[in-house]
Amino acid sequence: MRLLPVFLLLAIVAASCSSPTATPPILDTATVAPTLEATSTVAPATPAPIPTATPIPPPAPTAVTFPDPSAYQWAPFVSGLNRPVDIQNAKDGSGRLFVVEKPGRIRIVKDGLLFQDPFLDITDRVGSRGSEQGLLGLAFHPDYKTNGFFYVNYIDHNGNTVIARFNVSQDPNRADPASEVRLLGVNQPYPNHNGGSVVFGPDGYLYLGLGDGGSQGDPNGNGQSLATLLGKILRVDVDHGAPYSIPADNPFAGSGKAYREIWDYGLRNPWRFSFDPATGDLYIADVGQDTWEEIDYVPAGTPGGLNFGWNIFEGNHPYAGGSSTSGFAFPVSEYSHAFGCSVTGGKVIRDPSLPAWNGIYLYADFCTGYVWGLLNQSGNWQPQLLFQTGLGISTFGVDEAGGVYLADYQGGTIYHLTNR
Repeated sequence: MRLLPVFLLLAIVAASCSSPTATPPILDTATVAPTLEATSTVAPATPAPIPTATPIPPPAPTAVTFPDPSAYQWAPFVSGLNRPVDIQNAKDGSGRLFVVEKPGRIRIVKDGLLFQDPFLDITDRVGSRGSEQGLLGLAFHPDYKTNGFFYVNYIDHNGNTVIARFNVSQDPNRADPASEVRLLGVNQPYPNHNGGSVVFGPDGYLYLGLGDGGSQGDPNGNGQSLATLLGKILRVDVDHGAPYSIPADNPFAGSGKAYREIWDYGLRNPWRFSFDPATGDLYIADVGQDTWEEIDYVPAGTPGGLNFGWNIFEGNHPYAGGSSTSGFAFPVSEYSHAFGCSVTGGKVIRDPSLPAWNGIYLYADFCTGYVWGLLNQSGNWQPQLLFQTGLGISTFGVDEAGGVYLADYQGGTIYHLTNR
C-alpha cells in the first residue's frame, strides 16, 4: 500500500475518519454525567529524600534515517485476548509478557503462548461498561523480583479512578487479588478521558497519567487548574510513606494551593507515555479534541511544572481563546483528523535485533491503524508514516530484550515487529 507523503501528514486538517465498530478505551464518547469534584483520597503526604536514580546506560548509536518499512512486518505473536489495552514485562528475567485486558484481568504470555489462568483477575471491582473505562494500566516495581509489588490503574464501579498496589503470590504466575492496597482515588466527572498510564521513571518514582475528566472541551477547566489531579501527569514516591510520599523536587511540593502530586499539566487525555530506556527522555501521546492529535517530548533532567496547553491550545493550535504562546510546552509532532481520531503512544525502539530502528519512537492512531515513526535530528523532529495496518491499535509494549509489540483491541491479537 502506498504511504502518504510526510508533508500531507503535517498539512491536512480536514475531515475525520470513521470510527471502528468497537469503541476503544481512548476514543472520545462525550457522554454527559453529573459533575463531581476531583479529589485525592490519600492521607496527607510529606516530602521524602530523593532516591538514587536508576542508572541510564549511554545511548547506543541512533538511527539517522528511517528504515524501509517494507523490509519489516508486524507478525502475529499471540491471539485470544479480550480487549487488550496494555503490554508490560516485569524485568525479572522470566521472559514473560503481561497483557492487561480492559474488563479487569492481566494475562501472561510466554514464548508466544497465552496462559489460560490470569495473573490477576479483579473483574469484581472494575467498572468497564464505558468505552474508556476498565483496567487501564500496569507497572511493575523496579525491585519486583525481590518485593513482588506491581501497580495498576482502574475505574471502579462508581466510575472513579483507583491507583492500587498488588502482590504476587507464592505462585509466580498468580497474583493475590486480596493484597490490594489503594494509593489514590480520583473522582471522575464524566466516563471518558480517564488516562490510565502507570509508569516507573528512571528516577524510581511512579508516574501516573490522568485525563481532564471528560465531556468535550474540558468544561470544568481541569487541564489548566492546579487544584485538581485531572489533566495531569502525577509523580509520587511509593518507597517512602504510607501509601506514598511526595518527592522533594516535585514542582508544587511546597505549595499550599496546588496538589503536590502534580508533575506536569495541561493535558487532555494522555493515552500512553513512556521513557526512552537509553536516555530517560519522556514521550507523551495526548488525544486531541476535534482536529489534532499530538506527541509531547520532555528531555531527561527537565524539571517538572511543564504546561502542555490544553484547553488553551489543541496541539499547536489555539482552542479556547489561546493567543499568547508564552509559558506553554508545545508538541514536537502532531497529525490531523484526516489521518485518524485517537493517538496511541508508543515506545522508543532499542531492540538489538533491529539496529536500523534504534532510537526511533513509534506511535499510532487507533481509528486508522496507521503507525508513525519519529526521529529527532538535532532538535529537528521528523515524523514519517511507516505502516498502514488496519488494526485498532490500543497500546505498544516491549519485552525484556527490547522487542516491540502492539495490541489490536478488537481482534485480541498481539503483533511483534520483526524482519521479513
